[in-house]
Order: sequence, then structure tokens, then C-alpha cells
Amino acid sequence: MRFFIIGDIVGRPARNLLKNILKNMIDKNEIDFVIANGENASGGNGLTYKNYQELISCGIDIITMGNHVWDKKEIFEYIDEENKIIRPANYPEPCLGKGYTIINKNNINIGIINLSGRVFLSSLDCPFKTFEKIYNTLKKETNIIILDFHAEATAEKIAMGWFVDGKVSLMYGTHTHVQTADEKILPKGTGYITDVGMTGPYYSVLGVNKDIILKKFITQQPVRHELAKGPVQLNGLIVDIDEKSGKSIYIERYLKIFEN
Repeated sequence: MRFFIIGDIVGRPARNLLKNILKNMIDKNEIDFVIANGENASGGNGLTYKNYQELISCGIDIITMGNHVWDKKEIFEYIDEENKIIRPANYPEPCLGKGYTIINKNNINIGIINLSGRVFLSSLDCPFKTFEKIYNTLKKETNIIILDFHAEATAEKIAMGWFVDGKVSLMYGTHTHVQTADEKILPKGTGYITDVGMTGPYYSVLGVNKDIILKKFITQQPVRHELAKGPVQLNGLIVDIDEKSGKSIYIERYLKIFEN
């Protein structure tokens, strides 16, 4: 089964790109299942209901989130009702939404987990202990389990990779918006990359107008973030997973730049 993982979607430029090219890419590459991180999809922070529907209509099967999950307040109204969006599972209970799900595609159950790191981010519940609880539930239902670990520190992501090796089919990092060049299949069969990267403006600082960010660094004064214009990059990951064993058998980084 072939999976396509889409790195953090940043704003309208990324949404428009996916509307234009994703379905054709799915067909061309014989993709069976698409996961995207959508926590920055609406104006760079959060996800509105309209944009959620827009992304799902592009061919995305499940949207994961991160530390910006609550930035658009309307998500409080729909996150419990929609079955194609999950937020980090280690938010303290009680909490709206769900942190993992199982989706049946092509008569195969696929488990997806979303967790948040704690280094340089909010101090949520322990992601490692939270994973163990969820894993013990999901492993009874499926051999294919995929983890989006939304974290800042590379060391924390790498540690999580070793922690889940042999338990999940794929663990990939999100949040930093910078694609790392360390994709691999770990010794026990788990596909891994420290960060899958960003889908958004190419000539930017993490999707934001570079001049605005330079001003902030140079003057140390607050600035209003605006998304950059121009070419748009699509960062992703293509992974083949054996349905019976649940192990990754092929992994490839994806990076392509499109003129806007």
C-alpha cells in the first residue's frame, strides 16, 4: 500500500497548489492513502471549517494538527463532528477532538496517531507514555499504524523514532517546516524521517514573507506576519508499506517547486 505524506500546509498558496495538482499526482504515483498536516492551512495559523472541507475534497484522507490546532476558534465547533481530522493525543483530558483514529481504505484498516513534542513547545502530557496507551489499542485492530510527531527538537523526534521502531509502520516529524535528509527504514521495519517539511511559499522564512522576518530579527520589534508570494514548494514523503507485516519497504522524500 502506497502512502503520500504532505508536509505542513501553509496558507492559501499551498491550498491552491493542492487543489490544482494533488489528484493528478495521486493517480500518476498510484497513491492509496494521503495524510497532510493542516495546522497552518488557514492564513498560516489554524484550520477553518471551509478550508478543512477544501483539503479533504483535494483527495486528502486524514488531516493531522499540532500546536496551532486551536488558533481558529471555529474548530471548537467541528472537530468533534468530523472523522478526518485529529489533534495531538497528548493534550490533557478532557479535550475536544481525538488524537488517533482508524480509517478503512481498500478494505484495510489504517491507524493514524498525532502527538506533540514537549521540547520548546507547550508542556503537554508525555508523548511517549501516551503513545504506549494508544498503541496497545490500535495494534488489536490493524498492522498499519502511522505517527505524525509534531515537535521542534530533532533529538526528541529521533528518540521517538527509536521508541516506536517495530511498533508503527511509519513515524515522521512535522512542525519545523524544513525537510530533513535522513529518511530511512529503521532496523525493525519502521519508516522514518525527522521532518517531512513544508508545503507553502518557497522564497520565504517558513512560509512567511522573508522581509518581515528579517525586520523582526534585526529590530527585535513585533511584526505582523504575512505569507510570502511567488513559487510554491510541495514537501512530502512517499512510503510503501506491506499490508501483512505492517513494515515499510520503501521510502522516498518528495520535493518539487511549482510556479505560482
